[in-house]
Amino acid sequence: MTEKRTSPMRMFLLAAPLLFFAALATVFYFQLVSGRDTSELPSALIDKPVPAFDLQPLAGFTDNGQQVPGLKSADLNGKVSLVNIFASWCVPCRAEHPVLMKLAENEELNIVGINYKDRAENARRFLGVLGNPYSRVGVDPRGRTAIEWGFYGIPETLLVGPDGIVRHKIVGPIDAEKFQTLKVKIQELLAAS
Repeated sequence: MTEKRTSPMRMFLLAAPLLFFAALATVFYFQLVSGRDTSELPSALIDKPVPAFDLQPLAGFTDNGQQVPGLKSADLNGKVSLVNIFASWCVPCRAEHPVLMKLAENEELNIVGINYKDRAENARRFLGVLGNPYSRVGVDPRGRTAIEWGFYGIPETLLVGPDGIVRHKIVGPIDAEKFQTLKVKIQELLAAS
């Protein structure tokens, strides 16, 4: 009786998927137990000027009978600004909206919105029902401006200093913990300006 020997190459090919899975599982495990907040993704824009942009206003969206203006990069100079990327179809945007309304009570803070790939009538209804925390709302129908901002997914919120430099970024809805961190960063920027 002859014994069949398995070649080393065949053994490697059989073991490769298992080795790959083990390596991937190890990376995921260390990310999970690292304690890092995975919603705080790095941004190439942190400590850099906001990208140049000029967005049209949300058609037909008024406040006290006046059209709410659109948004351009120059509108973020000279004041501490919170830029929120939102859409009416975004469920987490609805969840974080009360936090934005609370932040809007601070008159020193300029809160502006970028309406992402949304229909005007839906965005108007969304803000009409939930309230308008924004001093300006720019429309980004194709998502080009959001991409220039290093957008991962909505909602996203960026804190911009009065010098037009991006200072902080939040990916996902602003929950209680992120709200506390954001309030501290806002107060630091307001105190410095």
